[in-house]
Amino acid sequence: MITFILNGLEVQVPVGYTILEACQFFGIEIPTLCYYEGLEPYGGCRLCLVEIGKGTNTKLVSSCTYPVEEGLVVRTNTARVIHARKIMIELLLSICPTSKTIQDLASKFGVTKVRVPVRHEDCILCGRCVRMCKEQMQGKAIGFVERGYKKKITTPFNSKSEDCRLCGGCMYVCPVCELRCQGPDATTDVCSGCLHFEPTCINTHEDYQCWSATTGNCGRCEGRPDQQKKTKDQQ
Repeated sequence: MITFILNGLEVQVPVGYTILEACQFFGIEIPTLCYYEGLEPYGGCRLCLVEIGKGTNTKLVSSCTYPVEEGLVVRTNTARVIHARKIMIELLLSICPTSKTIQDLASKFGVTKVRVPVRHEDCILCGRCVRMCKEQMQGKAIGFVERGYKKKITTPFNSKSEDCRLCGGCMYVCPVCELRCQGPDATTDVCSGCLHFEPTCINTHEDYQCWSATTGNCGRCEGRPDQQKKTKDQQ
């Protein structure tokens, strides 16, 4: 067993666990997109970022690929983490605003606008389809080609693959194939139809952790007189 600190508590997990697996075991929610249970972790979307380290010596890492180490200090809901997640969701929205999966993430984490040019692509390069075809279907019918902004997913030599069995597994795991509720011709880049209230405790505390919830949506911190005074002092 490995002992480490998770959101201020000393916990233990088996050797070989990633931070994401440890958080899931203890019921701590971390958003993911390129990660899919049963497939090899990819670490491409960066939505599952957490903060590790102590004091000023901290950094953000992808929890789906980072293994738990003895004595590691992990914080899953700091202001820095939440800000990074929102930036990543905003960038994903700018690539493919028609995806219901991405729109739901935006609503859940309070992303209400896109401040970069919207591209309306059909793929966010999460690699789910490639890994599903290779690892679960043993097909290897599709893969990544090119690099940088030219990178895309296609069949070898852009021709029909003889390895493809038309199983549909690639579409099943694709987060872009399911269209947002307004359809492909929506007039706005961000739906906000299921928008959650902005958490209040982040204005008072450095982490989103309390006895009421781990997501910070309880709204109690600013409702308490002592916390209202602390917030005013900080302003």
